[in-house]
Amino acid sequence: MQVISDLATVLTPTTIALGNFDGIHRGHDLVIAAALNKSEASSELHAHSTLVTFHPHPRQFFSGAAHNLLTPLPEKISYLESLGLEQLVLLPFDQEMAALTPADFVEKILVQSLKAVQVSVGANFHFGRDRAGNAQDLRYLAINHQVQAQIIPLQNLIIPPNLEPHDDPHSSNHEYPRISSSSIRHHLTLGNIRTANLLLGRAYTLTGIVIQGQQIGRTLGFPTANLQIPPEKFLPKYGVYAVIVVLEDQRLPGVMNVGGRPTTKSTKSTNQDGNLEKIPTVEVHLLNWQGDLYGKTLTVEIQAFLRPEQKFPSLEALKFQIAQDAEAAQVILEKLGESI
Repeated sequence: MQVISDLATVLTPTTIALGNFDGIHRGHDLVIAAALNKSEASSELHAHSTLVTFHPHPRQFFSGAAHNLLTPLPEKISYLESLGLEQLVLLPFDQEMAALTPADFVEKILVQSLKAVQVSVGANFHFGRDRAGNAQDLRYLAINHQVQAQIIPLQNLIIPPNLEPHDDPHSSNHEYPRISSSSIRHHLTLGNIRTANLLLGRAYTLTGIVIQGQQIGRTLGFPTANLQIPPEKFLPKYGVYAVIVVLEDQRLPGVMNVGGRPTTKSTKSTNQDGNLEKIPTVEVHLLNWQGDLYGKTLTVEIQAFLRPEQKFPSLEALKFQIAQDAEAAQVILEKLGESI
């Protein structure tokens, strides 16, 4: 898959999936599938399946502040490649792009630059200056340029009873939550991992390089891999999780802690205001496994939330709890069908 930020190098004509696609959840999958399942006319024109998104995220451009992402760009590229898309076009979101009217965006970007023959969007898609254009506007404007347009309806998900509390302000029906990036963030913040994973259509993952840590886990008999996660990656609720760790071609059961390590001395940094703040850490202990992980890249598939982060009165108490966490993680992973 080609990754393109210069419109002059785009392969044309195109069948386009258009949107922000943070998380690339079940609803996004349907928008992308429409671009992959080309119409007969698109096939005859040898159109290239293309995902078009904005970089940086428009919210980051307008706020001037970093926007934590469910799928940072490297992660997004890796997942989109697995879907079979031919190219990813990153539209530079700057003042010029933000000033385009909906009509100008369709004509200048979709028609003139990308030579779109078909385009798919989600039903809640907005575009153009001040987000003035909606999905119906896009369809109308596209048709005027002889471009096929498909609007993918918003998707709700049936949650199995008693799975997790899923009171979600981003959904109009709490029994059937809306599949959206906002809902996924909401459930990750609450530690509702199984619900978040159902909305995504796969396990929420954290990917990072193993770096040198404080090595306290090793002294307690539970060596941990300290992961360097991209700073823009959205982290779930601080606490302990049952996870599957992907190491090269291996899938290894483990337990993960996300947070500030309140029992031990936490790493700190200076923020933009000159104040010290804790840097959240991501530490993974692999169950029944030994080996050197330094410098290796791990992908952690989060399967279940075990408990919130807490401060223990002693390292001995922490050691006892880690042992319990490891046992609980093993039981949960066995129930989920992951081999131990």
